[in-house]
Amino acid sequence: RKYCCAIPINQDCSILLAGCGNQIKVFEFNKGIIKITQILRKHKDRVFTLNFMKKSYQFISGSCDNSIIIWQQNQNNQWISQQILNGHTSYIFCLILNNNEDLIVSGSWDNTIKFWVKKGQWSCYQTIEDHTSDVYGLSFNQQQNRIVSCGSDYLILIMEQEGEYKKWIIIQKITVEQYGYRVCFIDNNMFALSLCDKEQISIFEMNSINQQFTKTTDINVKCESDGNCLFPSQYIISKCFLLSKNGQCVNVIRKKLNGEFVTEQSINYNTPSLFGVMNDDGEYLITWDANSKQIQIRRYQEY
Repeated sequence: RKYCCAIPINQDCSILLAGCGNQIKVFEFNKGIIKITQILRKHKDRVFTLNFMKKSYQFISGSCDNSIIIWQQNQNNQWISQQILNGHTSYIFCLILNNNEDLIVSGSWDNTIKFWVKKGQWSCYQTIEDHTSDVYGLSFNQQQNRIVSCGSDYLILIMEQEGEYKKWIIIQKITVEQYGYRVCFIDNNMFALSLCDKEQISIFEMNSINQQFTKTTDINVKCESDGNCLFPSQYIISKCFLLSKNGQCVNVIRKKLNGEFVTEQSINYNTPSLFGVMNDDGEYLITWDANSKQIQIRRYQEY
């Protein structure tokens, strides 16, 4: 059976996608019950990233065939390929979309970060080549004026948009002792880095005086060994949840009012081949793992 390496759910929790090998399976999602409705076979290699748009009936897929595809629904509610974005020369590992949905940022095994802008059609308008190895993670801050990236070169890049042509420039480079598989902004001035094969998440905060990010604390988490950089971290604002896959475990960490981070739940799947997503309001946690070889759906209950 093929691994399901990417699993997003749309904003109103009515459609679930699963990137299974080079196929994208489309499911109808109804209060935790799923039914397959379509299988898309446009990619030639494994699908590693899937992102729903929220303002339009579209989604984006990134693959090991080096391409990004924009999908849209036709009049018969069938998903069709609308545009293929070529430019990367290796696997797409991570992809983010801004709130306006006119900017896609992708990170790849080719060591580059590419910025794709929509003016009618999508096109690449900038490439950042400062990583010297695979780019594993990308995240926007809440204001969308800052991006953080991490990679296997033990480097974190902080980027900001500047100037008349709105190019992204690197304002800070941070070298870490252990590289991060996942990175996620918690607010405008704080991000979390999930470390490879280490039972901790590092929190970085911006100093208000010199505008530089430094590590301020480490959160201890359950981990075991990790296998890959997929299953991006998420911060659920409405519940103050940081969702972080660490090795064989999915950790749900709450940020308390005093700024302290507390692990609320840790789910061990007994395999690092584990992929998933939490929906926007944190009601559903949806995963696929190589042990069960099934999509599992968990619903949040407050005690």
